[in-house]
Amino acid sequence: MKSVIRPLIGPVLYGLIFAAGYILIVERTSQPIRHEVVLVEKQFTEPAQQSTVAVSEPVSYADAVARAQPAVVNIATSKLVTERPLPLFQDPNVQRFFGLNRAPRRQRMLQSLGSGVIISTSGYILTNNHVIDQADQIKVGLADGRESEALVVGTDPETDLALLYIDMPDLPSVTMAHTENLRVGDVVLAIGNPFGVGQTVTKGIVSALGRHQSDLSSFVDFIQTDAAINPGNSGGALINAYGDLIGINTAIYSSSGGSHGIGFAIPITTATQVVKQLVQFGQVIRGWVGIEPQVLNPVLAKALNLPNIQGLLVVGVARNGPAHQAGIRPGDIITHMNGSAITDPRAAMEMISNMQPGAKVTIRVNRENEPLDILVVVAARPTPQSS
Repeated sequence: MKSVIRPLIGPVLYGLIFAAGYILIVERTSQPIRHEVVLVEKQFTEPAQQSTVAVSEPVSYADAVARAQPAVVNIATSKLVTERPLPLFQDPNVQRFFGLNRAPRRQRMLQSLGSGVIISTSGYILTNNHVIDQADQIKVGLADGRESEALVVGTDPETDLALLYIDMPDLPSVTMAHTENLRVGDVVLAIGNPFGVGQTVTKGIVSALGRHQSDLSSFVDFIQTDAAINPGNSGGALINAYGDLIGINTAIYSSSGGSHGIGFAIPITTATQVVKQLVQFGQVIRGWVGIEPQVLNPVLAKALNLPNIQGLLVVGVARNGPAHQAGIRPGDIITHMNGSAITDPRAAMEMISNMQPGAKVTIRVNRENEPLDILVVVAARPTPQSS
């Protein structure tokens, strides 16, 4: 049975409501809302040595859940869609019979469910972009029973993150963990709204760190967990055994849409970097030079009659992009960027994406067995189209 990566939104269609002359609209903010965002990070001192003595597992994680659960919210979205008319009504004879000038188009309201996490008492909520993408209305339900419509501060489709804002008093928020201390085998808890049944907590461990899932994002090293994650958990919290937020649940690896024990979460360190730009700019600005690289291995080098050196083969250059304008060509072999040896396409992309537009990078290429330094002016990475 073929396995695929599935976003967790579902979507959960719990109503097909025909629109009767009205549309519920939520204004999307074109400018970021100006509020101070205070992200609370856990402060603690790590022990000098990790004990190798086996210890018994806690009987309960209720305290950890109690710390984080108030800040996990349910998100309900509505989207008015216009469908193509039924084939019957596209027949001119049928249209004349019913006195129609054109085939009637059907409208219906699609409703979906997801989760989110309040990361600041000022009202900012972090969730997945696919939870709220193209929604006309976004409603947030808090654990204490309160509800509010939410505004979109900004989205980053490339990491599948979105930042929402609600204007409510006395909001709870989570404490951020230091994920550099996270280890494979650590206990984690997933909190969300699977299948719309309400807030649910599941337990597992960190199965792997630094997972690269290019079909989800090229900019995220995911946390893999076996904690049960299901449709509706998207945007929910992945916390550690102390109740601190370590990730945002995003996707599962499944052939059926249900949990098979392989789930992925965006590390909170990555999410925090995205949040800062969304608050400031309403979007994430990344550097870009317009190069499509491929690892140059001995087999490829021999097949293409290229020198067997370590580096990245340029297989494509974006027309009129920064690299193209600087003179980099397909067939060039990139060996260094700003003096650092480059052998990993992800490392090269990360280096460039962390640069601001207008910055300059010296790219050393091997062309016809001769080294050549080329100065490239970094541009802003084009924004991908939303699905």
